Amino acid sequence: MSQYLPSTNIIPALLTDASIYKDGVGLLGIGNIEMPDFEMMTESISGLGIAGEVDAPVVGHLKSMQLKITWNTCNETATGLLVPVAHQLEVYASVQNYDAGSGTYVHQPVKAVVKAAPKKVGMGKMEPGKKMDSETELEVYYIKLWQNGKEMIEADKFNYIFRVLGVDYLATVRANLGKDY
Repeated sequence: MSQYLPSTNIIPALLTDASIYKDGVGLLGIGNIEMPDFEMMTESISGLGIAGEVDAPVVGHLKSMQLKITWNTCNETATGLLVPVAHQLEVYASVQNYDAGSGTYVHQPVKAVVKAAPKKVGMGKMEPGKKMDSETELEVYYIKLWQNGKEMIEADKFNYIFRVLGVDYLATVRANLGKDY
């Protein structure tokens, strides 16, 4: 009899580390990334046949999404993200999970591809011997996320794509609008 349980109780633990690149080349710098939230647009529905009010999500339609990068210092890379075009950024990360069956840590890759345009670049603060914490804020138009090689989500606002775990919830809408390409 094995002293270990089968590998069935994987517990997500923490992000080991991540790197961010622009256009697939060149590490952007050192800092932290705040990934965007996925928040559906909603419309309040009320009337006959409904006992009250419901905020109904507009399927596949997302509110404004921001990606924020906080840099250790102000740098040319951060300033370059102020160029008024959609920048393609790739985030590569390693997530550490705990396998409660075997008692070991398992590392899984996470990748995100984002197309986003500049909203704001801050220079940060200037204090001797401290990080400047300058911030870059970008408006996200497109995002695709993979975890352990599996596609998790793809949202493309301009091309009517909203795919979650392999199901595109806007495919019928695209067809209805004559945009099924």
